[in-house]
Amino acid sequence: MKKILNILLLGTLTGCLLVTFSCSEDFLEKEPPGAAAGSVMESPEGVEALLIGAYSNLNGTDANRSDFGGAMATDWTYGSGASDDCYKGTSSGDQNDFNYVERYSALPSNLYMEVRWRDCFDGVSRSNQVMDFLWATQEGENPIEANRATVIEAEAKFLRAWYHFKATRVFWKIPYIKTQSELGEILPEEVPNDTEGWDEIEADLQFAIDNLPETSPLGEPGRSTKYAAMAVKAHAHLYQNELDLAKPLLDAIINSGKYDLVDNYYDNYDQSTENNEESIFEIQASSSGSSQTALLMAGPCMPQAGPAGIGWGFYQPSQNLYDAFQVTEDGLPVLDVEDRVHLAIDMGIPSSDEFQPTDKPLDPRLDWTVARRGVDFLGWGIMEGQSWIREQPNGGPFMTKKFMHAFKNQSLNVNGSGFRNGQNFRAYRYGHVLLWRAEIAIEDNDLNYARELVNMIRERAKGSDVVMGKVSNTKFDGSPIVVDWDQPAANYLIEPYPVGAEAFSSQENARKAVRLEQRLEFATEGMRFFDLRRWGIDDEVLNAFIEQDTKFRDFLKGASYNPDRADYWPLPESQLDLQDVLQQDPDYE
Repeated sequence: MKKILNILLLGTLTGCLLVTFSCSEDFLEKEPPGAAAGSVMESPEGVEALLIGAYSNLNGTDANRSDFGGAMATDWTYGSGASDDCYKGTSSGDQNDFNYVERYSALPSNLYMEVRWRDCFDGVSRSNQVMDFLWATQEGENPIEANRATVIEAEAKFLRAWYHFKATRVFWKIPYIKTQSELGEILPEEVPNDTEGWDEIEADLQFAIDNLPETSPLGEPGRSTKYAAMAVKAHAHLYQNELDLAKPLLDAIINSGKYDLVDNYYDNYDQSTENNEESIFEIQASSSGSSQTALLMAGPCMPQAGPAGIGWGFYQPSQNLYDAFQVTEDGLPVLDVEDRVHLAIDMGIPSSDEFQPTDKPLDPRLDWTVARRGVDFLGWGIMEGQSWIREQPNGGPFMTKKFMHAFKNQSLNVNGSGFRNGQNFRAYRYGHVLLWRAEIAIEDNDLNYARELVNMIRERAKGSDVVMGKVSNTKFDGSPIVVDWDQPAANYLIEPYPVGAEAFSSQENARKAVRLEQRLEFATEGMRFFDLRRWGIDDEVLNAFIEQDTKFRDFLKGASYNPDRADYWPLPESQLDLQDVLQQDPDYE
């Protein structure tokens, strides 16, 4: 998207400079450096280019701190790294600002806060700029066709709502920045942060619902649609516990017949099956040997060593998450943490020493999510454990899988050394809709419908491909590794909940079942912390997690989660210095 925008701007500006130099003295009147030239952008081509630029910010604004502090597309820093799903990983001294996020002790001076704020409101600014130039173009001599102009405005308002949503899930209260014509006499920098922005987010999304087509505008994957706007608005209502308002939106998506679960679970992470029938809003990425518009966290989360060792070794799943994938002999989840056993892990065991992986029954989604010793790593080889990990005592024995280049035979879709890849991120998919609708069914006391919805997810997991390759030994000392590729890599077992299942015998049990299903289905996808907070169980879960982890991770000793302070991150000090109108979260004053 950025490449397209640059080409459009360069080509149009070059033409204008040639004309003005040869025909008049107008070339003496220069546009401000770094600003979009009104004479160029007040055109159908200019507006379309600006809209592409607004979409491009979905991945963040640069490849430096946006990888971590921005975390725009995936929310891996705030949604998973700050939860019981994952650790920061890598070495203890790397990215110190992340350490404070993980320990729930970030201060307003933390650079991550500044980067997240910047990335969110850069996206807002780009979205507003689209509308400013759209409306100016429609008043000029070369207006955009009316229907397309309405859709452009709807796309821009969808994006404006999206970027504000990304801000309000991290910060206590935010200013909702609209175009100058919408704000009237007040300047954007004078807008106070006196609300969470929900009313304005919902209004922009409703405009998008009313005016976007059901399929991607211009036939281009990655653009917002009516149903994408419905999904985001339903999610906004869930954040506010407005289940009665989320319900009809989710029902409309389900009843539309436009979406379905793909047959194979890992198709939601495979580059060869992107923009499939399950995807409702998918953030696009592209990469080649010379250019990329990639998810900025692809390189950081890859292993640092081993055949796939071209990353930095960040984003390591926790033992708590690993244990959550265990199942009973009936193939059902173990709902209560206290009833789970700690599965065998190779923490502290060198790769050259003997280690016996667990033979207990496991949900097959585990090994599509977590890279662990003795299991094939997407065709790159059998994961060797400690020798692939940058600093095991700090980050634990696991790595993530969902953001890798997918299978090794697809690894050509990479940039340069392979640090970036072209893997899309399925931000909203049909699986989200089904499990959110199950949440609402439980609160309606329609427990059987909730069970049916959850079973759709579990039936798909049961029928999906599993990771293959049974390893007879996991002692990586230079001797040959014997692998039976005709056998599953582990003891996989998953079944749907039967009629009369204890898990759906009461609302309390059913809540546990649906919440765990969401964790298993979307693990490491940047949702977990925000889900715990909106369910009101963040205090209970996260402090129990810290207590468990301090037994083998010194890094978390002395840490605690205080929901009166750490449930939101502080507004960046640098922004407060610039805008006197902004108020800091009282918990950080």
